[in-house]
Amino acid sequence: MSDPWRLDGRVALVIGAGRGLGRGCAIELARAGARVVLVARTEAELQDAAAEAGGEAVAITADVTEPSEVRRVVDAAGELGDLRVLVAAAGTNRPGPARDYPVADWDLLFNLNVRATFLACQAFGGSLLTRGASGSIVTMSSQMGSVGYPGRVAYCASKHAVDGMTRALAVEWARAAIRVNAVAPTFVETPLTREWLEDPQFRAEVVERRLPTGALAQVEDVARAVRYLACDASSSVTGHVLRVDGGWTAW
Repeated sequence: MSDPWRLDGRVALVIGAGRGLGRGCAIELARAGARVVLVARTEAELQDAAAEAGGEAVAITADVTEPSEVRRVVDAAGELGDLRVLVAAAGTNRPGPARDYPVADWDLLFNLNVRATFLACQAFGGSLLTRGASGSIVTMSSQMGSVGYPGRVAYCASKHAVDGMTRALAVEWARAAIRVNAVAPTFVETPLTREWLEDPQFRAEVVERRLPTGALAQVEDVARAVRYLACDASSSVTGHVLRVDGGWTAW
């Protein structure tokens, strides 16, 4: 019997792989034996991430909010081998009070956090359905997809949407042997969160008050959860939101 934790012989497509969580996920899937296709908008970051992933990793620059670009990426990944794994990790955040939150920022978050995630799932799922192949989709949610938080009305709304999308796709595609799950991390020190976490007051609020563990998650913690959902080790898991949140949502 093959090792259920390995991805040898499979191609894994990681959207938003230039830095942060997406980069960590791509590297972890490469360690699991997958040939990884890394996608982001910034060429320099992407090439550096692909080099760290090593092996036969491939970097493709694309705007994943555009349907034609997403289809191009999925087609290119499919030409490289047995495309069976998608990690949709593209995302961003712009905090601000709801009373005067800019509509432009709201649109930006939903365009990347929700639209890009759906387009990637749609194109990848369509490829699997056309081929009659099984596969695993992992979306990137957040503990903010389960709770509210002041100053994060758009981010919370977008991640609640990702959770709902994940469950709906899981139900729709389950009989086709396509699993769809989400990983929902707490705050992780990445380029996206570093500025906020450098504020001592905010860091204390997060680490000392909100996190029962008293510790931020690491990129590797999230990446290993993604690997579990991508591999056959989780073959009976679909429609699940796996929280890697240090107990944040257990309060």
